[in-house]
Amino acid sequence: QAQVAESGGGLVQAGGSLRLSCTASELTFDSRTVGWFRQAPGKEREGVSCSIWATGRTYYADSVKGRFTTSRDFAQKTLFLQMTSLKLEDTAMYYCAAGWGCSSNGDVNEVFTNWGQGTQVTVSS
Repeated sequence: QAQVAESGGGLVQAGGSLRLSCTASELTFDSRTVGWFRQAPGKEREGVSCSIWATGRTYYADSVKGRFTTSRDFAQKTLFLQMTSLKLEDTAMYYCAAGWGCSSNGDVNEVFTNWGQGTQVTVSS
C-alpha cells in the first residue's frame, strides 16, 4: 500500500508555478531518498528529481534544472517540489516515491519501493 502521498497538482498557464508535496505516512524518510517522477500520456515515466532526505542534496533531470527545486519540512515529513517557468511539456502525472538511493541504473522499482498515487499537473498555453 502507498505510504507516501502527493498533492498540489492542478491546471496552470505556461510560465506559471506550482508546488507539489510528497508526504510520508506510516514510514519515515529518514535514511531514504525521495524521488519525483512524471509520466505524460503515451510516454515513458521520467525521473524529475531525487533528493537525499537527510542532507537535502538533490539531483535534477536536465529538462527541469533551473526551474524546479525541492525543499523539506521535517515536522510535516514532507518534501516539496517547487516548479516554476512551467512549460507545456511539463504536463504529466507526477509521482513521488521513497527509495534507497538515486541510481538511474537498473530497475527503478528496485530502488524506489514506496510510490504514491500521483497528482496531475496540466500546463496550458
